[in-house]
Amino acid sequence: MIDPHSDRAWTCKEFEQALPELFERAQGGKLSADPRFAVILRDCPQAAELVRDLEYIAETARMLLEPEIEAPSSDVWSAIQSKLSSDTEAPAKVDIKLN
Repeated sequence: MIDPHSDRAWTCKEFEQALPELFERAQGGKLSADPRFAVILRDCPQAAELVRDLEYIAETARMLLEPEIEAPSSDVWSAIQSKLSSDTEAPAKVDIKLN
C-alpha cells in the first residue's frame, strides 16, 4: 500500500485497493474529510462515489448499533395518569373578591 503521508500521487486503482485499510485508520470513518485524499477524490469520481457509499453504510451501521433511548417505565406512566386523574376530579378553588 502507498503511504498516505507520502507526496506521491495515487492512481484510482491504488486508492480503491487501499480503501479497506484506509477506512480502518480513518478517524470517525470519514475518509472524505481527510485533506490528504482531496485530490484523488476530486480526480477519481468512481473512488469518490465508493467512499461516499462506504461512509453512508458505516454511519447507518453505527446508528443501528447505538443503544436506543429507553422509554419510561410503566410506573412512570401510571404516576402521570394518576396525577392527571386526581387533578381533574377535584375542582380548583378560585378566590374571587367582589367589590
